[in-house]
Formats: sequence, C-alpha cells, structure tokens
Amino acid sequence: MSKSDELSSTEAFMEWLEPRHPGENEFHQAVAGVVAHLIDVVRDNEDYRKHRILQRLTEADRIISFRVVWEDDDGTPQINRGYRVQHSNALGPYKGGLRFDPSVNLSILKFLAFEQLFKNSLTGLNLGAGKGGSDFNPQGRSDAEIMRFCQSFMTELSRHIGQLTDVPAGDIGVGSREIGFLFGQYKRIANQFAGALTGKLVGAGGSQLRTEATGYGAVYFLGSMLEECGETLDGKRVAISGAGNVALHAAERASSLDAVVTTLSNRHGLLHKPDGLSIDDVRHIKTEYPQSRDLEAIARSIDAEWCDDDSPWATECDIAMPSATQNELDADSAKQLIDNGCKFVVEAANMPLTDDATAAFEDAGVLIAPGKAANAGGVAVSGFEMSQNRLGRSWTAERLDCELREIMQAIFARCKQHGHVDGGINYRLGADRAGFERVARAVLSFGYM
Repeated sequence: MSKSDELSSTEAFMEWLEPRHPGENEFHQAVAGVVAHLIDVVRDNEDYRKHRILQRLTEADRIISFRVVWEDDDGTPQINRGYRVQHSNALGPYKGGLRFDPSVNLSILKFLAFEQLFKNSLTGLNLGAGKGGSDFNPQGRSDAEIMRFCQSFMTELSRHIGQLTDVPAGDIGVGSREIGFLFGQYKRIANQFAGALTGKLVGAGGSQLRTEATGYGAVYFLGSMLEECGETLDGKRVAISGAGNVALHAAERASSLDAVVTTLSNRHGLLHKPDGLSIDDVRHIKTEYPQSRDLEAIARSIDAEWCDDDSPWATECDIAMPSATQNELDADSAKQLIDNGCKFVVEAANMPLTDDATAAFEDAGVLIAPGKAANAGGVAVSGFEMSQNRLGRSWTAERLDCELREIMQAIFARCKQHGHVDGGINYRLGADRAGFERVARAVLSFGYM
C-alpha cells in the first residue's frame, strides 16, 4: 500500500496499521477512533502528508519489556513481566502512569500511551506521553511482598527514567504506597532525590490535590459542558461506576456541587442510593473501602441498596460517569441509559465506551466528554508536581485547585473550538483534533525524529 493510499480512509489506514501490531485489539480500537477524526485534516495538509505525521504518531519511540523476579513471604521466587511504553517526547519528558494488574499486556499499554499523547497535549503543559506497568496483582499481597516487587521492578526501570527523560505516575493498582516503594528504590540507585516519579506522599516530594485531581477535573469539565448548554449540576442525577480513586473523588466533588450521586460499583456489584450519597457517605467510603474492599458491607452501613453482579447503567440518571476501566459500557448499557433519560456521558476512565456504545450515544444526541479531555486533571496536577519538585517548593491545595480549574476550562475551550459540527459540538472530535495539532506542529519543527 502506498503512503497516499493509507490516508484514503480510516479503513485503509487500519489495513496499514493492524499487520504492524497484530492481535492488539485495544490499541487498534484507540487508533481507529482517533484516525476517523483526523484523516481529513491530515489529507488536506501537505506537510502532514509529506512527513507522514499520523503514521509516525501511531508508532512508539520505544517499548521496554523486562522480567521482574521477587520473593513472596514464603520465600518462593515469583516472576512477572514489566513494561514501559515511551510513546512520544515531542512535547516534553515521557509522562504517564504505571498499572499493576493481571490484565496488563502490551495492547492495553500501547492504547493507554497513545491516548496519553493527546491527553497531555490538551493540557498545554510540556509533557510527552508514556505508559507502563506489570501483570503483578497487588490484591491480597502483604506490604512486604508489594515492597519487594516494587524494588525489583524499579531496579530494571530506573535506567530508563528521570525527571527530564520519563516521569511515571500511578494508575490502577499503583497508589501512594507503591509510588513510595518505587521512589525509595529509585533514590537508592540514582543517589539523588529528583522528581523521577509523581504521586508521592505530600511532605515526601508529592503534591497536594494529586489524589483528587482526576475525579475533580472530570467534574469541572462536566460543569463547563453543562454551562455551554445553559444548565448546572444542581439536582442532576449522576451514575458513577467504580469505587477507586477517580470514582470516589468525582462523587465527592459532584456531591459538593449539589449533584445527586446515586451509584458506585465494583466487580462484585452495585451500591445504589436513589436519594443520593451525602458528602459524609462519600468520605466514609473513601476511608473504609481501601482497607476492607467490601463495598457490600459499606452499602449496608450507609443505608444504600446492594445489587449483586449489577452495574450503574440500568439506573435512572441525567449523567453517566464510567470511571472504572476500558470498554466497561457496551451498546446494550448505552441503550438502557438513553431510555432512562441520560443526556451526558463523562469518560472519567480511559476509553470506557465500546465503539457501539459511542455510536448509540451519538445517534441519540447524548453529549460525550472524551476521556483524553475529561480525565486529564490527574496528569495536569502531576505536571504541577514536576514543577514543584524542580523548584523545591510546595503549592497550597487552594492554588492547585484554582490551577486545575483553569486547565480544565482551557481543555474544554480547545475541544469546543475544534469540535464544531453541524448543529452542535462533538467534544470527541474536538479533543482529537486539538491534541493532534499541537503534537504535529512540534514533530514538524524538530525534523525527522
């Protein structure tokens, strides 16, 4: 296939890409969704065509894979795989989280790194894109086992990262405990206290508001979307999936702005409180759930319903916020939400909608806040942590919240500017085009790289 043929359609582009990345379905899905929004832009720009910018941005700068051997509490050696996808440093040091979960594989990490490219671009900060992790499962492991795993993982990863090279953060399975163990090992090896990771504890090089940032930022983006429609969060029924960091802080901020947050969930079932979770309810869950992991017992303790093996998407709501993982909301769930009155979907997780779900929402006129825009608050505050580390100073939570609001408003404005279509705004289109334009200009300015 010639280079001109690759840009004749999204299907033609994917025919070029898929044999290069065989069997990587999540990565294919992410690329196809973006290419559909960019193919006309690239085809109409001689420089983008000539320098094959779109093709280059689908290929990572490098992918690092390594063995992680560690000892469990019984003294038995355990073996996992570790990865780091350094996708693009066109805008700054590689930046993106580490995920520790049995589902981790290269397809998932490559899709996440590709999405991170556009997300980080949208923030306006000088952040490149990367993603990494391991198929290690921290659930059920002792602190000592997690520490030994993190130390072994960082022993290999340390040679590839640094505050001006690659700055990982947390993600699923990697919180402040894991970041602390990872950073402790990095300090030993590098013999320096440098901002090579973000998400550290406040007082140990970390930033205020980092834990809250992704969830809070998603609600701020939603607020801008509602304002554009002449509406507010006050009294809106919000269905949220997940019960992790993003979901809980989205619930906390939405409740504080007088939304009626009715659900949280995990892989075992659904916590449903039709009258809405109070701020005290959310704070109780934030305290108890990370320790007990028993959402059913917590539901009983706050007089909420518990539904085994159920999801939030069959409940009545004005706004759905999928906040758990990729492809968690399919076409059948989308139809349920549409029938139950849902008008807005905010992707607090990365690529939480299947392609069929996205199509169903768009056909029904439901507005979608894409993950690369709506959940960019976390990486934005990670960028602020990098700045604080370089300056050797700490910013207040109030200052950071103000900065976060401004970043999310700017991201919204970029999505709106680039997302105009007949009859309205397509925020998914706007996010992809705005994110791409900034990276493409940078790549062109550097020549072949």
